[in-house]
Amino acid sequence: MMILETVRTAWRSLTSNRVRTALTGLGMVIGVAAVVAVLSVGEGAQSQVEGRIRSLGSNLLTVRPEVNRSGAVRSGTVQTLTLEDAEALRVIPGVAAVSPEVSGNAQVRYREQNQSASIMGVMPDYLQVRALEVAQGLSFTDDDIRERSRNAILGATVAKSLFPGESALGQRFQIKGIGFRVIGLLAEKGDSGFSSPDELVLIPITTHQGVVFGSDRVSSVGIAVQTESEMDAVQAASAQLLRLRHGLRDDEDDDVQIRSQTEMLATLSSVTGTFTALLGSVAAVSLLVGGIGIMNIMLVSVRERTREIGVRMAVGARRRDILLQFLVESIVVSLFGGLLGLGIGYGGAALIAKLGGWSTIVPSYAIAMSLGVSIAIGLLFGVGPARRAARLDPVEALRQE
Repeated sequence: MMILETVRTAWRSLTSNRVRTALTGLGMVIGVAAVVAVLSVGEGAQSQVEGRIRSLGSNLLTVRPEVNRSGAVRSGTVQTLTLEDAEALRVIPGVAAVSPEVSGNAQVRYREQNQSASIMGVMPDYLQVRALEVAQGLSFTDDDIRERSRNAILGATVAKSLFPGESALGQRFQIKGIGFRVIGLLAEKGDSGFSSPDELVLIPITTHQGVVFGSDRVSSVGIAVQTESEMDAVQAASAQLLRLRHGLRDDEDDDVQIRSQTEMLATLSSVTGTFTALLGSVAAVSLLVGGIGIMNIMLVSVRERTREIGVRMAVGARRRDILLQFLVESIVVSLFGGLLGLGIGYGGAALIAKLGGWSTIVPSYAIAMSLGVSIAIGLLFGVGPARRAARLDPVEALRQE
């Protein structure tokens, strides 16, 4: 009953000065709203990046040539990967598919349309390894690889920009002045965070090497693993096999890098998490400002109500009752501001998603965080004024006008 009476007394005191109470809680409103909005943007970005990486294949290993270093200086990549290396990787237990890949940039042209595009030389297993689908038309066959055919599969964005207003399927276009025929169109995939499959032009790898670019290098090798539990074993076996094929001694470093999607996902999640924490920390400064505002107003309130405090003590109120009353007032103002800020933060996240086209997810812990931080700030910044009110001398307090 004593606690309920204290709460009622605190509430009457706050509602008797509505404008001041509202302005006192404004700092908490802004602080909590900013933190919730920032966290929602960060969580949305992290979820979007993770989804796009997973869409490229969950059980994927990527083999790339190692960077050649001279001391601390990078001097390019060591071109050690070959088609034969890729074929050798197929015999490793747990490997579902292997796709050597060659990349390059070139001008593609169709009538008056002319643009730069990323040209990928691939094998038939490329679509399986990279979790891509042909929405229309056909995929490559072993005959395309063997005969160095001049067939091509276009990403959705390239097809729309190169063939505006008409179907690209079956059309002929040029890559570096060499004629190709469109036999397939990839299903729209979206940005993966590094490059978009929608912006690729796929051609047979042998055509890429021997006809278009005249190079026998292999940029990377994609390995699709049968199950996620076999990822580490296949990664280790692949590294060992390539060391043997390249004749590396035990004291020599690997000349290739083998990265899994899991490692990439963990790295990007760490990066986005760090940025979210950094932005959240900046936004949390406004919570500190809000807490200082609460403390200042509560000190003013103690000074204004000195005589009231003296009267309450004179009729039997104990020091802890006075302390509890002012603490409750501080916590109520802070908590009210936090709840209002939480609602505004939700609305701000929805507005950002609608106007900015960003993916936003308000994390479930935002509610607990908002309530907990609000109560903690109210308690932390209210204890000083409350202790000051409780330590007033009743006789001296009654003398105040």
